[in-house]
Amino acid sequence: MSSTRVALVTGSSSGIGEAVARRLADEGMAVVINSARSTEAGEKIAASLPDALYVRADVSDPEQSRRLVATAVEHYGRLDVLVNSAGVTRAIPHADLTAATPEVWREIFGLNVFGSWQTTVAAMPALRESGEGVVVNVSSVAGSRPTGSSIPYAVSKAALEHMTRLLAAAVGPEVRVNAVAPGLVETAWTQGSDFFAAIARQVAEVAPLRRVGRPEDVAEAVLSMVRATYTTGHVLMVDGGGTLVR
Repeated sequence: MSSTRVALVTGSSSGIGEAVARRLADEGMAVVINSARSTEAGEKIAASLPDALYVRADVSDPEQSRRLVATAVEHYGRLDVLVNSAGVTRAIPHADLTAATPEVWREIFGLNVFGSWQTTVAAMPALRESGEGVVVNVSSVAGSRPTGSSIPYAVSKAALEHMTRLLAAAVGPEVRVNAVAPGLVETAWTQGSDFFAAIARQVAEVAPLRRVGRPEDVAEAVLSMVRATYTTGHVLMVDGGGTLVR
């Protein structure tokens, strides 16, 4: 077995997931890049890193999430870090209750909650064997505040945060489980949305740090949770202080 630590980052072909993968690679880890669709982008990112593998898999599908983990372990012989970054949302005003259909709820929970759960379960044997296994879930400030792009999205992140605490209690001491909860983060997806542009202006006006987040900010927070060897069951806010004033 290689002595190089191995990290699997789901949803890492762009945005926050890509920034996390690159930051962990900067720390000398081998990194498994993943996406459900963006094969070309994922392969390009993997090729740009010193030691990386791209695996296409939709982690909302139980079989594909198991295959993703199995491929990572088979290729590298170990798995030390799992970052559940894959996620989905729909921009639906909270007052528009009829637009938040059961189909929307199922789609969002299928990836944000069930996908994170089943990937974590699949990875747990390898993480336990690592001796320093850690899971970091990417949540959102919407998981603990009455905000977010839609009610189903916010509720999915609240579920993810409580899952983080429950798992931390269940799988210690071999594996630590933490989460990071970003506020608004500027990505290619949010840049193209008038809805998020309006929120970004508000955040920049009132947040103590006077700007929205960048993917690299979240990546640093994820790395801090990987490094924090006496921390488990913690949700780290990464919002420039925005929740202090909103």
